[in-house]
Order: sequence, then C-alpha cells, then structure tokens
Amino acid sequence: MPANFSAFQQKITNPLSFTLFLATQLPTAWFCGIKVQSLTPEQAQITVRQKWFNKNPFRSIYFAVLSMAAEIATGVLAMGHLYQIKPGVSMLVTEVKSNFYKKATGKIVFTCTSGNAMQQAITQSIETGQGTQAIGHAVGTNEEGVVVAEFWFTWSFKAKV
Repeated sequence: MPANFSAFQQKITNPLSFTLFLATQLPTAWFCGIKVQSLTPEQAQITVRQKWFNKNPFRSIYFAVLSMAAEIATGVLAMGHLYQIKPGVSMLVTEVKSNFYKKATGKIVFTCTSGNAMQQAITQSIETGQGTQAIGHAVGTNEEGVVVAEFWFTWSFKAKV
C-alpha cells in the first residue's frame, strides 16, 4: 500500500478524525450520520442509516442523502490517492448518473471498487500535465444485501503545475 494512502487511511478511518473532517468540511454529511466502514486503496465502504432527519415522505432515505454517501464512497478513494502528493492535483465531480431500485431503509452500505481507476487517472494527469477523468461506481445495498441504488460519479483530475 502506498505510504501516503496508508497515512490517509489511518486518519480517515479513525471515527473521531472522520467526524471532525465531516463536521468542518461536509456538515450536512455529518448531520446525516455518514460513516466510513472500510477503506483500502482499491475499495471504500461508506454507510448511512435511516433516521428521522434524513428521511423522505415515503418512509425511506432521501435521495440526496444517498447521493452524498455514494459520492463520499467514490471521492474518499481519490482523496486517499491524492493525500500529500506533490505536485498537488485538483479533483472535481463533472457528471453524476444514478439508478434507484428499491426503497432505501435501515442501514445502507455504499461500496466503490474504483480505486485503481482513480489511481491511474491521477498518475496520468501528473505524468502528462493534462486533465484526466475516472468514473467511480458506488453500489448501495441494504441490510439484506439487496441493491437499492447505484451511482456513477465522473471525477476530473488536473495536476497543478
């Protein structure tokens, strides 16, 4: 595992550190109860549990909350590969696609296995000085293992020269 990713992993999987990060950088995600379940260079798992303040009138988790959790599942992988990297690389979501299959109730786990694609796009941007893109695919499953939603986030990377 790359040393920088390992340092990021230790920091972001620490519940207190992640809570501080969310509270200061993504307060809505903190308020909705988004948590890191696991993180490796290849895969991230982010959870969100249905609560009274993140539900919709249909007694399920509001789609925007699901979108936040899915975005964090993809973005945390990119952030891990960018952690303390020189030269710096900017990242930005340029497109989002989603499908919703079932009401999202209870605890939802978003799994993204696009870490290698993120790393390749970042490396290519650094080597060429050009902007690159990678698609982070996050699949949300409920406590029974049923897929409730899928998201595809297109991340753009550009080395700062």
